[in-house]
Amino acid sequence: MQKLILIVLLALRLSSYAQTTKTAWTGIASYYHPKFNGRKTSNGQVFNNEKLTAASNRLKIGTKVKVINVKNNKSVVVLINDHMHARNKRLIDVSSSAAKILGFYEQGICQVKIEVVQDSITIK
Repeated sequence: MQKLILIVLLALRLSSYAQTTKTAWTGIASYYHPKFNGRKTSNGQVFNNEKLTAASNRLKIGTKVKVINVKNNKSVVVLINDHMHARNKRLIDVSSSAAKILGFYEQGICQVKIEVVQDSITIK
């Protein structure tokens, strides 16, 4: 029984390590509603829909990612400066400016691929 528990714990630890080292994902992107413009983000900055920023529940705040619209291959690099609502199943929520560059502003959502460009830096 102890061996089984040890194996399960080891497997869980290895699977969480694999998730943290992943550098690319595909999923659905949306963009911030204009009502959030001027409100504080998770990192304390004031959100501005004109800047190239985004929210994600998978990535650390401070991480730069390249977001690619898989339908038209347009891309933009954004800075993760916020987290989404915990129940949000989307991959990323970008600013309106980023949605316009990616070409999905009128549709509201699109299928994207995101790739980490630069990990966040932890300052001690």
